[in-house]
Amino acid sequence: MPIAIALHGGAGTILRSEMSPDKESRYTSALRIALEAAYHCLSKQGAALDAVEIAVKSLEDCSLFNAGKGSVFTADGTHEMDASIMDGRDRTAGAVSLVTGIKNPIHLARLVMEQSDHVLLAGAGAMKFALKMQCEMKDEAYFYDEYRYQQWQSIKDTDGFQLDHSAQNKKTPKNLGTVGAVACDIHGNIAAATSTGGMTNKRWGRIGDSSIIGAGTYANNRTCAVSCTGSGEYFLRGVVAYDVSCLMEYKNLSLQDAATKVV
Repeated sequence: MPIAIALHGGAGTILRSEMSPDKESRYTSALRIALEAAYHCLSKQGAALDAVEIAVKSLEDCSLFNAGKGSVFTADGTHEMDASIMDGRDRTAGAVSLVTGIKNPIHLARLVMEQSDHVLLAGAGAMKFALKMQCEMKDEAYFYDEYRYQQWQSIKDTDGFQLDHSAQNKKTPKNLGTVGAVACDIHGNIAAATSTGGMTNKRWGRIGDSSIIGAGTYANNRTCAVSCTGSGEYFLRGVVAYDVSCLMEYKNLSLQDAATKVV
């Protein structure tokens, strides 16, 4: 069985006029590092589940992406992160939402899957679980990024919010957003993982699709593995990740045809 890994650094287009050679090099380098680390895992007969966690953790550790270290600011000036992971072998899954100070939310999501009887934990409860699991924590300074801060300042104290790649903010080159990965291991097992810092200036405990199994993340050995990025509300309403899998399973569509139809 051939191995495979695919990852994304978020939706959106960075215009060539706004992309310096140095910035482009930083993005491609960060993506390559994540890709190669995950592929190395698979090449050593590692599990798809391990590979997607490795890829997403690498991107969470890079401030260029809206996940983990690079998470955007909420309306309260904090960072609230969401993540989920799913194993295509038996469709077990774990997810967390509205967590703060967690270095790698995707790892916490996996712990929810493997060390609890639940699928999704959020807010204070998720944080209590993280402490019990001795997850690595970071202080606010770790998550501070000047670009993210200025991005928030441009719409602070308004009713507006924006995706990390929104064209509303023209002051600086756009960064990418939600990160994710899908993989297939040597045994034919597949997995998916997604992580995000959400929307800049988000309020009221807003939760997007990234922590919702079936909306932003899904994996089933019988069909496909999906990790979404974009405007979460659309993915939630359409149950998009599962919809792709569903069309493949029940209508025998190809992956491309199913994805095209859903989009």
